[in-house]
Amino acid sequence: MKYEIILYWSEDDGAFIAEVPELAGCMADGATEEEALSNAKIVIREWIETAQELGRDIPVPRGRLKYA
Repeated sequence: MKYEIILYWSEDDGAFIAEVPELAGCMADGATEEEALSNAKIVIREWIETAQELGRDIPVPRGRLKYA
């Protein structure tokens, strides 16, 4: 899995959030950074499996995203 994961602390959620911008709606949380990243890896696999079952396109990982 080579998708970019953005990790940050959310004061509102009281947890670390791991977002996967290339996979719409794909995110996870955890009490620690490590837990959030571990959960994100699980959610990425589940996102891909669901997309395959539904016959949807799976984005090719682009690596580091560039913002203007």
